[in-house]
Amino acid sequence: MSEDQKVPRARPAWRRCLLGAVSGLVAGYTALAVAELVSAAVRPQAGPVVAVGSAAIDRTPAAVKDYAIRHFGTNDKLVLQLGILATLAVLALLLGVLAAYRRRVGAGGVLAFGVVGAWAATSRPDSMSGTDALPSVVGAVFGAGVLYVLAGRLGSGKPAHTPAAVAESRGDPSTVAEPVGSAAVTREAGWDRRGFIITATAAAAASTTAGAVGRTLNNARGENAVASRSSLRLPAAASVAAPVPKRAQLRIPGVSPFVTANKDFYRVDTALVVPKVDATTWRLRIHGKGVTRPVTITLDDLLRRELVERHITLTCVSNEVGGPYVGTARWIGVRLADLLAECGVKPPSEGGRADQLVARSVDGMTIGSPVEDVMDGRDALLAVGMNGEPLPFEHGFPVRMLVPGLYGYVSACKWIEDIELTTFDAYDAYWVKRKWARRAPIKTQSRIDTPKPFARPAAGTVMVAGVAWAQHRGIDKVEIRIDDGPWQQADLAAEDTRDTWRQWSFPWKATKGGHTLTVRATDRTGRTQTERRTRTIPDGASGWHSVVVTID
Repeated sequence: MSEDQKVPRARPAWRRCLLGAVSGLVAGYTALAVAELVSAAVRPQAGPVVAVGSAAIDRTPAAVKDYAIRHFGTNDKLVLQLGILATLAVLALLLGVLAAYRRRVGAGGVLAFGVVGAWAATSRPDSMSGTDALPSVVGAVFGAGVLYVLAGRLGSGKPAHTPAAVAESRGDPSTVAEPVGSAAVTREAGWDRRGFIITATAAAAASTTAGAVGRTLNNARGENAVASRSSLRLPAAASVAAPVPKRAQLRIPGVSPFVTANKDFYRVDTALVVPKVDATTWRLRIHGKGVTRPVTITLDDLLRRELVERHITLTCVSNEVGGPYVGTARWIGVRLADLLAECGVKPPSEGGRADQLVARSVDGMTIGSPVEDVMDGRDALLAVGMNGEPLPFEHGFPVRMLVPGLYGYVSACKWIEDIELTTFDAYDAYWVKRKWARRAPIKTQSRIDTPKPFARPAAGTVMVAGVAWAQHRGIDKVEIRIDDGPWQQADLAAEDTRDTWRQWSFPWKATKGGHTLTVRATDRTGRTQTERRTRTIPDGASGWHSVVVTID
């Protein structure tokens, strides 16, 4: 057989699969970009990645959530979003390969994921209408359309045996070599290389534009909120926080500062998109059992009230022994107990009908606090300021709640917009439904800040120092143990208030070799923190913090 009697070979199956995978990626990109654009007309939280991610958080077992915070810290949300995008990319690849051979089925798969996104968006607690489904649905329709068209450009994938196919195949290298004189010549019917490239490029370019416009519009939605925060001037507090005692801050390198800067303050919440609430339109409703005078108040209403300023240490229940999710700030706000009393609320000890206060956030989070604790005289606040400025958006602007002595998940509602008085028997808040305890006073804890684990200080006097906390009880004593030796009392820094942490130090005569340093604290009730190690679930971790060091 001579060269001019041969027909070029067919395009290999792997190449068709590769082109199908590319089609799937382009279609997936189109779906997400269009959804971003549509979400600008609805709300950013309705976008499919945010909606699916939020639904995943809602349904994540407590142990998995605890693992994510422990290993990824405040980057847990970024890791989740990247994981969702990676999963969607893999699914898009698979649907693209499927569409290369069964394009209706592949396009239908894209539509199915649009349904999943729509369900996730409308099932969120903060969803207020069916329009939240639109970004996922519209995005999926466009993505499915792109995949269907691109798959069509690949041809049917079936052999063609016509004289026309033979003639065409001689100019197309994607065919099977057959003798011209044989009964048939095999090729893939309909492979449109030029049309595929043009369509894929156009879809990618249009999607990039749509996504960019969507992000710009979504960012613009928060401009009013940003402007309202920038223009907000907090009135002077009627009750100013006492100056932090000079001896409350140790001058020892490595010890946590007494007051935590806003940028360094821990953030643990479920919001994949930080809510940006316009302070000029913000409202807070107070209602429920025992509320004889329900009210709806504005930020201006709050700012006209008597403001108090206090240093308060907050702790997250997800904080492991020795963990970083604790910090102190100077808060300014309104006493919540006074506001509740004006609404007719009484604590249970005085015959009040409600024993639980349920705070609701604009993102749908619900946090349940004991009414007795809120109204027992402690500085439970509706805070509007943090360290001398309006609350950062990440920490609840324009108003958040905080109650000294309670873990954040039962007290520290950010972006608060509703307070309902009810009972623990009648309602379980968000985290309680996920097997966390209903009541969660902060446990007495201590931490070694310096030396760091596996440090190698020189022999001689080594300053061991750190912090201890038992909010609303106060720290009375901190002790250090070197290896298996006796407990030795550390020096306590001055106390600010019983609602703040307390620094401590211990000059250790260090000898060469490996050593284990252990710390424990005793609160003002006389209770020493337990050695027994427990997980953070269901009401906070317990145990002694230890570090291992080597003295050179």
